[in-house]
Amino acid sequence: MPDLIAARGDVLALIDCKSRMTSTTTNRHAVERAAVRAHLQLTAWTYLPVYYVFDNLDVLTPHDILTEGRTGPRSRAGSGSAYYLVGVGTGRSFDTVFGPLHHHAPLSSAA
Repeated sequence: MPDLIAARGDVLALIDCKSRMTSTTTNRHAVERAAVRAHLQLTAWTYLPVYYVFDNLDVLTPHDILTEGRTGPRSRAGSGSAYYLVGVGTGRSFDTVFGPLHHHAPLSSAA
């Protein structure tokens, strides 16, 4: 399941945060193949888009992963899951997908 539900007005989206899923050695993002498959089914069932957001704020969708990714080797640690690998910079920037972040002035302690 995705980590967050985002809302802007009446538009909802599901966000799966991919912390530490980017290799600094190979400059590729990794997403488990089973997660991509499950998220495609979730999107078809709920009509809600799923977005992967990585540490560098690259944003990809399951469809992006399928079309741009390459099948990577199975992990040697943990469950041995297979991953898709996608080059850093393939995705869209966070601001392009979700809009710029607006910083609000801190509340006054007198308030």
